[in-house]
Amino acid sequence: MAQAPATPRLPLGLRFALRELRGARRGFGIFLGCLVLGVMAIAGIGSFAGALSRGLEREGRAILGGDAAFTVVQRQATAEERALLDAGGTVGTVALLRAMARTEAGEAALAEVKAVDGAYPLVGAMGLDPPQPLPAVLSEANGVFGAAADPVLLGRLGLKVGDRLLLGDAALEIRATLASEPDKLATGVGLGARLLVPQAALAATGLIQPGSLVRWSYRVRLADPSPAALVAFMDKARPVLGTAGFEMRTRDGATPQLARNVTRISQFLTLVALTALLVGGVGVANAVTGHLSAKREVIATLKALGATRRDIFLIYGTQIGLIALVGIGIGLALGAMLPFAAAAAIGALVPYPLDPTLDVPALAAAAVYGLLVAALFAVLPLARAQETRVSDLFREAIAVSGARLRPAALVLAGGFGLVLAGLALATSDDKRAAAIFIVAAAAVFVLLRGVGLGLMALARRAPRPRDAMARLALGNLYRPGALTASVVLSLGLGLSLMVGIALIDASLSRELTGPMRETAPSFFFVDVPSAEEDAFRAFLAEAAPGAVVKSVPMLRGRITALNGVPAEEVKPRADAAWVLQSDRGISSAAEVPEGSRLVQGAWWAPDAREPLVSFDAELAAGLGLKLGDTVTVSVLGRSLTARIANLREVKWERLGINFVMVFTPAAFAGAPYTVLSTLTFPDGGDTAREVALLKAAAARFPGITTVRVKETLEEARRMLDNLSLGIRAASLVTLVTSVLVLAGALAAGREGRIYDAVILKMLGATRGRIAFAYVLEYGALGLATALFSVVAGSLAAYGVVTLVMEIPFTFSSVAAAGAVAGALVVTIGFGLLGTLRALGTPPARILRHL
Repeated sequence: MAQAPATPRLPLGLRFALRELRGARRGFGIFLGCLVLGVMAIAGIGSFAGALSRGLEREGRAILGGDAAFTVVQRQATAEERALLDAGGTVGTVALLRAMARTEAGEAALAEVKAVDGAYPLVGAMGLDPPQPLPAVLSEANGVFGAAADPVLLGRLGLKVGDRLLLGDAALEIRATLASEPDKLATGVGLGARLLVPQAALAATGLIQPGSLVRWSYRVRLADPSPAALVAFMDKARPVLGTAGFEMRTRDGATPQLARNVTRISQFLTLVALTALLVGGVGVANAVTGHLSAKREVIATLKALGATRRDIFLIYGTQIGLIALVGIGIGLALGAMLPFAAAAAIGALVPYPLDPTLDVPALAAAAVYGLLVAALFAVLPLARAQETRVSDLFREAIAVSGARLRPAALVLAGGFGLVLAGLALATSDDKRAAAIFIVAAAAVFVLLRGVGLGLMALARRAPRPRDAMARLALGNLYRPGALTASVVLSLGLGLSLMVGIALIDASLSRELTGPMRETAPSFFFVDVPSAEEDAFRAFLAEAAPGAVVKSVPMLRGRITALNGVPAEEVKPRADAAWVLQSDRGISSAAEVPEGSRLVQGAWWAPDAREPLVSFDAELAAGLGLKLGDTVTVSVLGRSLTARIANLREVKWERLGINFVMVFTPAAFAGAPYTVLSTLTFPDGGDTAREVALLKAAAARFPGITTVRVKETLEEARRMLDNLSLGIRAASLVTLVTSVLVLAGALAAGREGRIYDAVILKMLGATRGRIAFAYVLEYGALGLATALFSVVAGSLAAYGVVTLVMEIPFTFSSVAAAGAVAGALVVTIGFGLLGTLRALGTPPARILRHL
């Protein structure tokens, strides 16, 4: 009779690991929770960013308004340029400008005007209320053109559908409100609300003057929409239109600025989530140490029976790895669900297209982060366990945590840390910001460890209090197995991050509502015709006596080459790339502009004939430019190459008149230009005076765009609040992880608390007295951690605010007090919850084992 084939057996080490896990599930709740939270945050952020990016790509044709778009400023395409575009397919033209919309009663508001032709929209559909064909809305009837307006604009002007508004010199009838625009994302965020008008009405408004700030966008719907045809069309258009100053986009990159912002924000939030995972690593280390301590008799037996150091490491390392995989798997599943949940819950409310799917790269990155953090924080406890002698393991006072480590273990842990830092750096576009974040996180870890050890040393050397419970609390801070280091490390990093973010937010808020508002001008006046400059200044002198008025000439230009290298081939630093991505305001001056300071080179002579340019020093460094280099700009369809004569430090935060590039007065002699003016009330002005001046300026000079700075700062404040909300939500994951780790650390010391409580009760101590000792101990830990977190968070925020944002630092006592109060509540609250069992344990249960 044939024997059945032998069943393959697992390796001995794996069998041991699996059997040991049967009783280990209860002790790894914190371990799993920490990994789940961190991995879920990283996977969710990456998956959501991927869903948004894919949605933008999927809807790229509708967002762009065609297969390709070509935008030029202050002029329309020439006949030759238009013929090149017409050869590709159907062309639609859109003009974008800012102007003052007014009512017959004198109310005025800034509007983002979009003037469209009969082909609009080439792709997608308009959303109008009431629903009707767009041509019917914009057509001319009884000598008046129609318009569609954003409800926000109508609310500001007190108008409704059927009413008329004034735009420049023309009257328009509001025939619908705008519910949606298919190409809204491609035009970016504006200062005003949208007003859609027909291009035929532009001539009647009188807003189009030589040098007026108008963006002409030509959208092309190709006759052959295939990818190959698009590439061929762009290859023909790029050499001609690129050098003429056109900004060129295709459906594959319809919203490059939005895509870049999504990438930057998601990478920053990923670093914040990685911080949460690192905090969770402390919980991993605590759980591994506790597990190995509970298995000391098993480890002793294995070593006594001949198990090698390598065997011990592999057996328990396999256990830790298997449990880590479970936690990582749960975190990945929850993170993968986030974009689907977001699309279902808020898809109709978010103005961005979402395309949720299983984002394998984002999930893989989160899994790798989780594995690296688990390995980094588990390797040292495992190494200590394998190095501990058998005789130490059989002692009643276990010394697992006190074994000496071999250099190989330290090298392995260091290797995991370097790989983790390298991965975070490699996956970030802004290497500088990522490097600062990594160094700061590592420094805070080291400092927190030092604070914990320092607090223990201080408690050891402090005078002994007379009160027995106070002496007990002081002794608990430094005795063997004390929770001091674990509590400070676990709670300190999360609190430091929250304090830092709160102080950065406070500094930005203070700058927007305080110094920036106080030093900024009250108004910007854009598109002042050069021929009307004197008349406009006279009007301002009469309407706002005593106000300070400043004016400079302004044109719009696009950088097309640096040192002869085409702009699209230049590899700028991440924080300077925006200079090359669109047209820029440029000016000319005979003297150094106010708000600037020369840092290199010399200013030119008033009669300089050579085309020279002064460049912002920080941006020049980001673009790799230095004195003597050349910059080529396209202005009004003509290219000008100028040599960099000097570099300036620009105080942008003052919101005065300043430019990245300032040229010699002779550089654009004879070119049509407009004037940019500012008006500042010496006493700061008030709402009534500002509104009255805005109305008067709009009525007297309807073609001049008036921007009230206070409204702009308020809008910036709202945008900052929205961004801060997202950052705080991600940071909250870190704090929750910190609390989870703290709970685990306190739970790990519960047996020791039970033993202490029983002995103290046998000696006559009451429950209240014992609880008082624990309150003193946990209060001291929470206070020390909070004070360090306030200092560390303040220093981090100070560096970001002063060195990166270059604005004054504002310390918030509310944020500091909140951190202190929160730390005390959490440590004392969790500490007392953990001691309830100790206080209620019958002495006989413990004494019978003594």
